[in-house]
Amino acid sequence: MTETTAASSHALPLDTAAAARMWDAYRSAHPEAMVASDEYTVEHFGDSARLADELLAIVLSGRKRATAELVADLIAHGGPVPRIGSHWIACDGTGAPRIIIRTTELRLGPFGSADAAFAADEGEDDGSLESWQREHRRYWTRVAAARGVVWSEGDEIVFERFSVVWPLEHADRRS
Repeated sequence: MTETTAASSHALPLDTAAAARMWDAYRSAHPEAMVASDEYTVEHFGDSARLADELLAIVLSGRKRATAELVADLIAHGGPVPRIGSHWIACDGTGAPRIIIRTTELRLGPFGSADAAFAADEGEDDGSLESWQREHRRYWTRVAAARGVVWSEGDEIVFERFSVVWPLEHADRRS
């Protein structure tokens, strides 16, 4: 088992001990999930406690099953670029682990390659591509500036779809 704590641009706390306990419970209940990947990261959505909680709530509601991140941000903060089958433990704004997510689909591309289906799967705001573009322009401009760089729409983005796999009360139903 390999754990990576993704350093964040905003220094929110991460309870890695609680995350390790959550991982152990999941791994014990689902050893078959370790075949594809026994790696996990501990991180949160967004760049503030408020945004972490807001986006996590959308995931818990079932509306959000996708996310997008700048490749440069992942690398700058020491996190690995996700791969299909990898897991991450999503924490709330206080750093408490809440759910385990498993990556089901990945694509790399520039900002302009996002489509309406991806925006809808992200489940944020009104779910439209226009809203997705507006809010992600703001977000990536802000997080790039925090790293001391200027964001460009040509920068490489990881477009990720995922399922929630743990704990059971939040896990996506399998057919």
